[in-house]
Amino acid sequence: MLVLVAPGQGAQTPGFLTDWLALPGAADRVAAWSDAIGLDLAHYGTKADADEIRDTAVAQPLLVAAGILSAAALGDMSEIAPGAVAGHSVGEITAATFAGVLDDTAALTLVRRRGLAMAEAAAVTGSGMSALLGGDPEVSVAHLEKLGLTPANVNGAGQIVAAGTLEQLAALNEDKPEGVRKVVPLKVAGAFHTHHMAPAVDTLAEAAKALTPADPKVTYVSNKDGAAVASGTEVLERLVGQVANPVRWDRCMETFKELGVTALIEVCPGGTLTGLAKRALPGVRTLALKTPADLDAARELVAEHAQQA
Repeated sequence: MLVLVAPGQGAQTPGFLTDWLALPGAADRVAAWSDAIGLDLAHYGTKADADEIRDTAVAQPLLVAAGILSAAALGDMSEIAPGAVAGHSVGEITAATFAGVLDDTAALTLVRRRGLAMAEAAAVTGSGMSALLGGDPEVSVAHLEKLGLTPANVNGAGQIVAAGTLEQLAALNEDKPEGVRKVVPLKVAGAFHTHHMAPAVDTLAEAAKALTPADPKVTYVSNKDGAAVASGTEVLERLVGQVANPVRWDRCMETFKELGVTALIEVCPGGTLTGLAKRALPGVRTLALKTPADLDAARELVAEHAQQA
């Protein structure tokens, strides 16, 4: 069984959309999305520097657009035929398009509002996120709570991401949990998936009222708890609330395992989630769509694993 996944914020790099825009019809499609949301996605995906695309209001729609575009280049969703879809953080909105819960324009409109609201919430207090490499999860979580930090992403494969104020993160850097090898600051501009994002929830809930979600056509696995969600309305409700709650990617991967995953493809800008899967899902074939040069190998993987039970 094939699982199709979409990465979250921090996966973006300068120019990562350039090669994808060279594909037939891609530039026109991205131009139409840009007009719809009032953001020049082509510029930010090809010419902007690392600081510009670190901006939450830019990074989030850019990532969703890249994910949708790369998946479309791989094939129609009926051809890819994933057994399940999921996304990490903002990637959940990308995954919602794969499942047919939201159309492309609705997803990009929602993520534009999400990015702006989260950027506004992040501006209230200097905050950020750092990945903890190594260590025992239970020990790390207890240590983070002692420092006033939130385990905002529990990613599995021994990785936890802490979120909080810049002062709290500085204290973590000086006082790492036992067994943690390294604390790595992430390319994000706020303490996402924590109480710092509570104001963004209300804004997103208001934006969601204008949308009419459809029920998922394939199994949609939620960050909240790794549950497979069958209702489009519930998917949308979870997308709204999830901005202020921890991402449980570890539980998503447990669900993939229970469903019988045999292969996992991560859409552009892939790499992060395939890396986690290699450690947490031994024996599962993985492939990251980084550039169009990866499409042929991805199509072969689709042919081998799609619709397998």
